[in-house]
Amino acid sequence: MPDKTYRILILGASYGSLLATKLALAGHSATMVCLPAEADLVNSAGTRVRIPVRGRDGLVEVDSRRAPGKIDACGPDAADPAEYDLIALAMQEPQYRLPGVRELLDMVARSGVPCMSIMNMPPLPYLARIPGLDVDTLRDAYTDPSVWESFDPALMTLASPDPQAFRPPEEPLNVLQVSLPTNFKVAAFDSAAHTDILRDLQADIEAIRFDTGDGVTELPVKLKVHDSVFVPLAKWAMLLTGNYRCVQPTEMRAIREAVHSDLEQSRAVYDWVRALCIELGAAPDDLVPFEKYANAAQGLAKPSSAARALAAGAKYIERVDLLVKTIAAQRGKQLPALDETVALVNGWLERNRAAG
Repeated sequence: MPDKTYRILILGASYGSLLATKLALAGHSATMVCLPAEADLVNSAGTRVRIPVRGRDGLVEVDSRRAPGKIDACGPDAADPAEYDLIALAMQEPQYRLPGVRELLDMVARSGVPCMSIMNMPPLPYLARIPGLDVDTLRDAYTDPSVWESFDPALMTLASPDPQAFRPPEEPLNVLQVSLPTNFKVAAFDSAAHTDILRDLQADIEAIRFDTGDGVTELPVKLKVHDSVFVPLAKWAMLLTGNYRCVQPTEMRAIREAVHSDLEQSRAVYDWVRALCIELGAAPDDLVPFEKYANAAQGLAKPSSAARALAAGAKYIERVDLLVKTIAAQRGKQLPALDETVALVNGWLERNRAAG
């Protein structure tokens, strides 16, 4: 067990179950806020995370009931943010406007408890920590920007949600399968005391050794704390090069195809977004080289979650594409390939809303 145990509240039980399971393996307690059917299943049967481990065939399954820490779940009306040491935001951005969740998020903002977002779409109060960025001009990229108004930017940080995971459709809701076992890269808080919580969690997750039944192994997907507020923005180039370019006029394509069907165009998009982040203040070492991303994308054989949601009729999705386009426009920059992506996403959303 760790020297000090923490209680972490996680809004969201899909992607959030990956973080929750790692925290429980490290000896901490995690409560996930989710739908009633999900909460009942997690409380009765725990979580199952299936994860690839280097040097091993197949997937290693982690049953949270075997972890030294504890995972439980509840609905948004049963959570009291003030009872926790850290709060993680693991829902997709459009979900925070929903009844019940909206009220809980406002309680989170007023609790004074530090928050770590693992959303692809960075919360507006996090963007307020980036010097020189006019966040008021970015509100139209958000489904409902008013949900973020009560937050103190000093209490908000962002972890780049680089690990890729999905719920296998044929499995129960408490099963999550990791397809790309990379790390959560989280920026430090303004407060050293709050950052110390992150550093403690980083060390405890690093120390995990998991008994698979045929030996003890180290598990991938770590939490890595960085001083720079720009490190989590490394995900933007990946999202704009792969995830959003899965969206096509009449169908969706896999991330691998989006990146590798025209590698030079993909490199151009990636390098343009990377250069924008550097102009905002990022150091080149804060970001990920294109070659490393392109290699990882070889293993991403499904369309992105945003593309799958649009194909399924979603009326709202996270709009990192529109966010980056708007930030670039602040600085007099434009990329035709990004304009095309934004237009494609807009078209799908307009059709889905009209059909609804």
